[in-house]
Amino acid sequence: MNKRGVLDYWRGGLSDVPEEVWEHPAPQSLLLPDNALTEVPARIGTLTTLHTLDLGHNRLTEVPDELGDLTALTRFLYLHDNQLTWLPESLGRLTRLAYLNVGENRLKALPESLGSMTGLVELRAQQNLLTELPASLGELAALRELWLRGNKLTALPDSVRSLRELRELELRENDFAEVPEVLRGLPLLRRLDLRANRLGELPPWIVELPSLEKLDLRWNDIEIPAGVRRDLEARGCVVLR
Repeated sequence: MNKRGVLDYWRGGLSDVPEEVWEHPAPQSLLLPDNALTEVPARIGTLTTLHTLDLGHNRLTEVPDELGDLTALTRFLYLHDNQLTWLPESLGRLTRLAYLNVGENRLKALPESLGSMTGLVELRAQQNLLTELPASLGELAALRELWLRGNKLTALPDSVRSLRELRELELRENDFAEVPEVLRGLPLLRRLDLRANRLGELPPWIVELPSLEKLDLRWNDIEIPAGVRRDLEARGCVVLR
């Protein structure tokens, strides 16, 4: 802990949240990664001055609804590398949060309230068991990066067409049989990672993505029309196959 309100217990060998956390008058960052936490008490909702909360690399199977009371979270919420099977809908109240990492869990779905988290700039949900994404995803108008590697996705919701600020999209190691057409026309998409899916062909409309700089298609049995590849590379887009 320091004078700026940072409570840092990284690799502290903890199985419980330290009692002194609840005694601090106004913590701003609570860092509890790489411990052995199996639960987070509902009291976490009383830490209403936090802008950062790191619970990554623990043994959590659930998190309390009271996380949604932390409306001052504006920077980071790390829940990655736990054993979470669901997330509370109350997370939708974190409307100013910029960065959410729920990767490396056992999530089969993301909450529909996700779309209310309109401050999100980056969302990481890689290495889960997701088979679909909530329709509300398209309401994240500020989202720039979306990381979904290692799930079981076969499609993206139509609302993704509204992600006009999206720059980076990682769909590696999913079950896509075709490039999702909902990406067509995204004006700022720069990097599209589709490695290790089930793609058979590259659609001609891919050349319509005006900002595309890198298209990764490795580990797919895919045909790339010569004209499409030529047009992409002529404008400086790296195509990997």
